[in-house]
Amino acid sequence: MIVARDVHKHFGGFRAVDGATIEIAEGSITGLIGPNGAGKTTLFNVIAGVLKPTSGTVTMQGEDITGLPPHALFHKGLLRTFQIAHEFSSMTVRENLMMVPGGQIGETLWNAWFRRGAVATQDRALAAKADEVLDFLTISHLADEKAGNLSGGQKKLLELGRTMMVDARIVFLDEVGAGVNRTLLNTIGDAIVRLNKERGYTFCLIEHDMDFIARLCDPVIVMAEGHVLAQGKADEIMQNEAVIEAYLGTGLKNKVKDKVKDKAHG
Repeated sequence: MIVARDVHKHFGGFRAVDGATIEIAEGSITGLIGPNGAGKTTLFNVIAGVLKPTSGTVTMQGEDITGLPPHALFHKGLLRTFQIAHEFSSMTVRENLMMVPGGQIGETLWNAWFRRGAVATQDRALAAKADEVLDFLTISHLADEKAGNLSGGQKKLLELGRTMMVDARIVFLDEVGAGVNRTLLNTIGDAIVRLNKERGYTFCLIEHDMDFIARLCDPVIVMAEGHVLAQGKADEIMQNEAVIEAYLGTGLKNKVKDKVKDKAHG
């Protein structure tokens, strides 16, 4: 679905992304891991149109989308979330979801004044869809809560819910587990798997929690110093000596090996 080929992004003399090439297959849940400063988020931002690459190309199902702005990619079904959730804090959770779809009738002053019936009909349909999304994510009880009052994990669920309001084709998730407790992280993981299996969503996610990555992702891509270091199944990556020692930390080497052995024995 997505091919980012030989992507470079320089900030002055600093090469945040330095010749990275990745492919994201349609229907996959692809993990992107690596140490802080590896270039993961910058590559996300280039693919999602937040940043223009210094050089290189990005295609989506064969169409060149290099440098297209986020709103144009949004209409093509490419969405991304951020490490820090961007909610409308003074609006309810339901209202946050209802804001997502573009081209709403009530966005023009003329329609707001003279087509109130049509606006009300569309709002009811959007509210119904929002409630369906909240039910899917098991947070219906938060529908009327101000979004600013949500916990970090609940805000991440709300971010995921936004992508469901427009039936996204591919979603880039930036550190969905950051600041999220284990229970809510499991809920988020369950929702991602269901969206992938039941609704055909393609995902690419940055995450530091290797248990979460191993549970959800195939393949896993490792970045370091702006380029791709390794790619493969989670178990292969977790046993890769270079990845373990240089990018997961030498102190985790034995712990990771023990975890792989435990998994192999049941």
